[in-house]
Amino acid sequence: MAFLVLMVLLWLGLHIGVSGTSVRDTLVLRVGERSFRAIFSLLTTIALILLILAYRGAPLILVWVTPVWIGWVLVLLMLPAFILLVGSIARRNPTAVGGQGTTDEPRGVFRITRHPMLWAAAIWGFVHVVGNGDLASWLFFGAFLVTALAGMPSIDRKLAARSPAAWERLAAATSIAPGRAIAEGRNRLVLEEIGLTVPIAGAVLWIALLFLHPWLFGVPPLPGS
Repeated sequence: MAFLVLMVLLWLGLHIGVSGTSVRDTLVLRVGERSFRAIFSLLTTIALILLILAYRGAPLILVWVTPVWIGWVLVLLMLPAFILLVGSIARRNPTAVGGQGTTDEPRGVFRITRHPMLWAAAIWGFVHVVGNGDLASWLFFGAFLVTALAGMPSIDRKLAARSPAAWERLAAATSIAPGRAIAEGRNRLVLEEIGLTVPIAGAVLWIALLFLHPWLFGVPPLPGS
């Protein structure tokens, strides 16, 4: 378990302690943006492999048993997560922080939240934290949940620093919290921009993972299976 804790700290240190702070800017000034991204990608890949190995080798320490009804709620929560994931890929991300930022207007699911991919990852992490009652799973999936949630304001800060004008436009029309900008009248839901392809593709992925999960990960996702 100690190795897993260390790997979780390494993962969080890279993504929150380095990428999410001024440490990143300092390193970029020294090695350049392109070199930093290459080095960071390599370190992230290594950290992810070590994290997975640590999780697989961790002892089973049961903390709680998930009630069946909660299990079904968690299964259903993954459907909007897949829809957000597909929607985030279907359109150009207006929060892109490369270069001087972006002038793209939020469209599709980006009207709902400016971080649909990170919300998909956060939901995935939350579902697996709640759905798995052992300590190792809480540490492993909790690391991704924390990374996703912390990544949203981190990306916002980077965009605000690199392209203040683009950030002001985006912040005025979108929100981190899903649906908040729409509820406040700063944006509106345009179903035509999302279309049918995004929810259908998300549903197909959701159904496919329900069937493939036992073979891919050795654990049936449906309660009572």
